Amino acid sequence: MDINNRTILIVGGTSGIGRELARRFADAGSAVVVGGRNADSLAALADEGFGTVEIDVTDPASVTRARDAVLRDHPTLDTVVAMSGVMMLEDLRDPNHFDAAQVTIETNLTGTIRVIDAFTPHLIERGTGTIVTVTSGIAFLPFAPMPTYAASKAGVHAYTEALRVQLADAGIEVVELVPPAVATAGQEQVNPHALPLDAFATEVMELLTQEPTPDEILVKGVLMHRWAERDGTYDDLVAQRSKALSMLPGRSA
Repeated sequence: MDINNRTILIVGGTSGIGRELARRFADAGSAVVVGGRNADSLAALADEGFGTVEIDVTDPASVTRARDAVLRDHPTLDTVVAMSGVMMLEDLRDPNHFDAAQVTIETNLTGTIRVIDAFTPHLIERGTGTIVTVTSGIAFLPFAPMPTYAASKAGVHAYTEALRVQLADAGIEVVELVPPAVATAGQEQVNPHALPLDAFATEVMELLTQEPTPDEILVKGVLMHRWAERDGTYDDLVAQRSKALSMLPGRSA
């Protein structure tokens, strides 16, 4: 993937991984528009020179307004990164977890589909472009305290696979970014083994520039998650990770 002279929209890029990738793309010479809900974060990014657009991926009308605004101001848009997401703890013994599950699916899976649907006709009309979805190592190696997060990201993975096949003859490449735990948004406190954000972003950009672009962007730190079933380590790793249930109120490891 040529990361120079692109026009890129990153939805969910106001903090963490998304914001860092926005900066890396801009440093490479691309024009970057960042979409999100936090007005203060968007204003700060605008001060850095980024284009910005307010978007709530759980609201169809908001997605439509954002699409129209982006395509009006950036008609050469050729890359869409859909990475809005929430991570929520859920105790499946308590039926009240359902609200968290619903928000997670609506944001991570349905929201991703909304964003892709909004911009796919534009990219098809151009006859070229890239769609990047963002899943997680947890999509392939579940993390018991966040069951719906894992399910939503597994859903995005499956959807991405189908999208790639369906758009294969339209000149659009479909790429899946699969992060491990990255030291951002509090992950460094929860997981001392979280990958430093700078190192993660550097490896991602190196992988993105490979020719041809890999279907899945897998940094070294996520390989054990992605290939656990193939390597025969799945059951042992799931058992080890089940100790994290102690994160839930009233639970012990």
